[in-house]
Amino acid sequence: MTTATIRRAYRASLILDLRGSVDAPETVIDRLKEVIKSIDCTVTEVENLGQKEFSRVVDRKFPSGLYVQFHFEGPVTAPTAFREKLRLDRTVNRMLVQVGK
Repeated sequence: MTTATIRRAYRASLILDLRGSVDAPETVIDRLKEVIKSIDCTVTEVENLGQKEFSRVVDRKFPSGLYVQFHFEGPVTAPTAFREKLRLDRTVNRMLVQVGK
């Protein structure tokens, strides 16, 4: 079995910065789902955890963010490809991709 045929379950937790965005949060989440689909993954669940205050504020102008979790299945190269696709996206403030649910 090659690494391209092995598929795993992943959970990506993102903190979104929507301060400069004119799009609704649902539109941004749908766009991120399309990014996941573009790297040969299937989205199984999306959880919008809502706007939450940070326990430690780094930037006074950004005291809270929108927390979103994506559960998806994809090849073993999916976490690296997902991070690379969103590296320059200004709406994604923080990202954590974990194996499994």
